[in-house]
Amino acid sequence: MTSSDPTRPASPARPARPVTSGAHRPARWVRTRLRTGPWAALLTAGLAFVLVFLAAAIPRVLDRGADAALRDFLHDRGPLETSLLSTARSPEGGGTEAELEAVAAQLVARAGAGLPVAPSGPVFGAEALLRHALTTPGLDRPDGHSPPTLHLRYLHGFTEHTTLVAGAWPSGGSKGEPIPIAVARSAAETIGIRLGAVLDDDSVPPQRVRVTGLYTVTDPAEPYWADLPCTGRACLERSLSDPNIRSWHTAAVIGGDDLGALGRWGRNTRDFWRLPVDTGVLRADRLAGVRHDVAAFLTGPTATALLVATGRSDLSTTSRLPGHLDRAVARQAAVAPTALIGPAAVAGVAGVVLALATALTTDRRGAELRLLRARGGSGTGLLLRLCGEGAVTVLPAAVAATASALWLWPTPRWAAAVAAALVTTALALLAVPVRAALPPADGSGRAARRGRLIAELVVLALTVAAVSGVRRRGVAPPDAGPDLLLVSAPLLIALTAALLLARLLPVLAGGLARAAARSSGTVAFLGLARAARGSGGRGGRRSRHFVLPLLALVLAVTTAGFGASVLAGVGLAREQAAKLVVGADASVAAPAGMTLPPGFAAAAAALPGVTAATAVRLESEAFLLEGVPGVRAGVDPEATQVTLVVAEPRAYARIARTVGAGTFDPAALDAPAAADPGAPTVPALFSADLARHLGPGGHRLRLPSGGEVLTAHAGTVDATPALPGATRPFIVLPTPAASAVLPELARITDWFALGRIDEPALAGLVRALPASSLADPGAPPPPGPTAATAVVGNDPDALRSGYVTRTSAAVAADLAQDPLQHAAGRLFGQAQAAAGAFTLLAVLLTLLRAAPDRAALLARLRTMGLRSRQGLALVLAETLPQTLLAAAGGALAALTAVAVLGPAVDLSTLVGAPVPTGLRPTAAPLLLPAAALAALTALAVVAEALTGGRRHLTTHLRLGDRP
Repeated sequence: MTSSDPTRPASPARPARPVTSGAHRPARWVRTRLRTGPWAALLTAGLAFVLVFLAAAIPRVLDRGADAALRDFLHDRGPLETSLLSTARSPEGGGTEAELEAVAAQLVARAGAGLPVAPSGPVFGAEALLRHALTTPGLDRPDGHSPPTLHLRYLHGFTEHTTLVAGAWPSGGSKGEPIPIAVARSAAETIGIRLGAVLDDDSVPPQRVRVTGLYTVTDPAEPYWADLPCTGRACLERSLSDPNIRSWHTAAVIGGDDLGALGRWGRNTRDFWRLPVDTGVLRADRLAGVRHDVAAFLTGPTATALLVATGRSDLSTTSRLPGHLDRAVARQAAVAPTALIGPAAVAGVAGVVLALATALTTDRRGAELRLLRARGGSGTGLLLRLCGEGAVTVLPAAVAATASALWLWPTPRWAAAVAAALVTTALALLAVPVRAALPPADGSGRAARRGRLIAELVVLALTVAAVSGVRRRGVAPPDAGPDLLLVSAPLLIALTAALLLARLLPVLAGGLARAAARSSGTVAFLGLARAARGSGGRGGRRSRHFVLPLLALVLAVTTAGFGASVLAGVGLAREQAAKLVVGADASVAAPAGMTLPPGFAAAAAALPGVTAATAVRLESEAFLLEGVPGVRAGVDPEATQVTLVVAEPRAYARIARTVGAGTFDPAALDAPAAADPGAPTVPALFSADLARHLGPGGHRLRLPSGGEVLTAHAGTVDATPALPGATRPFIVLPTPAASAVLPELARITDWFALGRIDEPALAGLVRALPASSLADPGAPPPPGPTAATAVVGNDPDALRSGYVTRTSAAVAADLAQDPLQHAAGRLFGQAQAAAGAFTLLAVLLTLLRAAPDRAALLARLRTMGLRSRQGLALVLAETLPQTLLAAAGGALAALTAVAVLGPAVDLSTLVGAPVPTGLRPTAAPLLLPAAALAALTALAVVAEALTGGRRHLTTHLRLGDRP
């Protein structure tokens, strides 16, 4: 003990510390919650990122797919089909280059941004409308007497797209002197034109031209040459009345300083300007504006303004672009509803996952929220606190997800993506706060059961309305945008099936539990009893959210099955459409007026992969000597022009049955020709339109050679494989009987075969055939999407030889190149993958939510002797019935959706060719998604059970713990 020294001065007293109200500052709410639950915050941010990313990405993917499909569709049409062609009479004396350039500038300026001109620029010039035959001796004449023809044109910028190989470019020239011209070197070599030669024509008085230069085309594929096919080469032309009359034709170019020479050569001349539209920058969402601008340019105010601006009173513009734009709009309208089915399924399953995550969060924090309410916390205050907590995790993730989607899928349109991202962000942010702020509901009361019944009845009513709408109007009503009710029809069917399964599962699980109770083991009974209680109606805490994982699995299986059925149906329909186009799996046709060599049919039938083949004689100039009203007649007014098909009956009947065109019984054509030599008759199949107008008895058929065949009616068919899409009446005769009457009918013109044919071998066989004298050896393969359908493997040698070889595999592959189909199919596949991932996440969330209760139960049972293997069996018995039932129910719902909605689904746009409306259910597309999702779910259940079984018993057996 110490005492103070009285001699020491007292130290000054320390001032007292003021007492303030902020001596104790509580920790901030958001920081405390995030520090106590970092993994929950991280999972919330991850879920928000995925949801917002998908919401922003789907509109971008749809926009990019629509734009790419539009641009590729118009690009495949070619520059000539997507150009604006303006023409006017040439001024007296031919005008000048400057005048042509001034009009071109006016046209480009009026086109503006609405119709952007391609970077290659406009193509313009002048040409003589009449052509003249060249009478100069020594020029080549393919048929021996028809002289070559020549017409003249001037092309602006011609020297920039060609290379002068001999002589000089034409220039100068005066009246009375030969017109200086330049000719393509290949045309000069083909026709026999020499550099410096003076050529005479057949006009009176005769006109003369002098060849001053020879050139070659730098790149024949340039848009510049789209409508100038005979300027870079010589073209072989045939007479329409007689294909044996053939002559060469080419176009020569003149210099721009002597446009008046065109009038001297052709009398009538015209100026032309072709504006190729830049289809690479067109957008699907602005097609309406493009169509309006094109219409204004053709016959609207822009056309009127151009008449004044150019001073050309007869200036007129034509284009095939409006028809292609209309077709593009129709294609988009037809495929849009089908393409939206996949995203609708993803949205539905994602909504279920969000609801499950919300339920998991509110259950995990239920005690905390109840304590806050008991201490006087208001619903508004609680809502604001939870919103602030969620904003820290959800908003950064949403911003990052939106930015990622906008960056990964660039497109000029961003409003729809940002709007979808904002809506999804709001849902992810407000789901937990709103659910927590609401007063707790008693799920076992009468009001709750009544509300559930009303909700189920509403869903049923919407499903009936959607299905009836689809059956009545189709998935894509004409001249209308996508109807969300019709698009969501498969989703509503799945939702109805899930609600029905939620009602049935307690009954089924209870029945299985009662059956298991009679066995000696208790594990199966206990697991099934828990499944029945958890799914039903004894007020378990899990029963309120039981329908959500079931709904997610059924939605995913149903929409995946429906989407897979659509894709499978597209594939089958495309193969069938290709067979209809070809007439079989492969066909070879001889040039007009020629036949295939006698040994070709046998050699082709021996190729690898051929399962059935037949040689066919096609004769389009046959006449039935009995007039049919409304059908084209021949020289004799009483004769009807028909197409004659002569084929071996059995092989041809098999091909018709496989192709699905004109199926008939070959026995009807097996009857031999009549024995009476005075009136031999041949059994025949008549086209349906022809048979309706013919009377009974025999009918005489006359061939171009003068031979006649008396036919006997043996049957009626509405189509035939050798004439796909035939509009003229036709008659089918059997080869043995017909050739016995007229031996010339044994000479074949076509060959058809079935099977997986070796295409290179067939191409080599065709290439070895003698070249046709009617073929144009200088003609390149035709451009555009139909080139692949004309030749096996795009073989130019086969085309130039005059023979046409087609295979259904090449046609189907060509049809499948449509970007619109690719985009829709890719979106279907991505939507199925996303829906499956969300379904798996829903199952994992359900298992995570029930994990504490299940772990406590297993811990207590292990104290009574339950082994680890039995614990796993208990978990599987509790969870697998729901999984298997959901997978089976989803498959049945998908089958129902295909059966109910399938007849109204039009696959023509996805196939790329007109096909019958309807979708038939098939087993594989329906069962594979169900089996895959059921297997994934079962693996997730097993993994959760194995990891849950490793927890220590003391963790769940402490005093006061709640199960």
